[in-house]
Amino acid sequence: MPDLSLSPAEWQRGLQLVDLLGILAFSMSGALLAVRKRFDLFGVLVLGCVTAVGGGAIRDSLTGQTPPLFLRDETYLWTALLGAALGFAFGERLARFERTLSLFDSVGLAVFATSGALGAIKIGLGPLGVVFAGMLSGVGGGIIRDLIANEVPEVMYRREQLYATAAAGGALTVWLLHASLGPFRAQLSGVALVLLLRWVSRHNWVRLPVRRLPGSD
Repeated sequence: MPDLSLSPAEWQRGLQLVDLLGILAFSMSGALLAVRKRFDLFGVLVLGCVTAVGGGAIRDSLTGQTPPLFLRDETYLWTALLGAALGFAFGERLARFERTLSLFDSVGLAVFATSGALGAIKIGLGPLGVVFAGMLSGVGGGIIRDLIANEVPEVMYRREQLYATAAAGGALTVWLLHASLGPFRAQLSGVALVLLLRWVSRHNWVRLPVRRLPGSD
């Protein structure tokens, strides 16, 4: 039977490809929101890039990797610019599809939450620290995007579509599986769980409870 094990360098390349996918997805998400808000080309590029690298910057800050990776490797910035440019070029066409923004946003959320969890594991954080770091890494870019675009951050009110909870679930999956499956497969498993949670919540199969005070809307 052939040896299917991968070298550390091959694992690293695989993780980098997954990270770049998250950068592309988040930058397109930010760019599409900017197009919907009628930003000009510069505004679209800025919002797309900030959305893309914001979560990674938070991840690197939490895990002690300074300066952030996107400043040490410009591949990430070029990928963010590419995603933002695609969002600007095809935003009008893509915006006709109701779930386009949600799809790109979910992919970015999943990738950054799981990569943040891996970074936290690498510096020896416990399960709660891993989940917290992964969750903040996942939602950070989206929060920055929404604040710049003058939107209430989705993480604060989208109870019917699990967001931060999905990111936390993906990070916890990485912590549970990284020792047995290795970092790459654990990250892919976490990404799959985040996307699954986002999908089932969109269909109102899972939602978080809300406490309503008397007289509140």
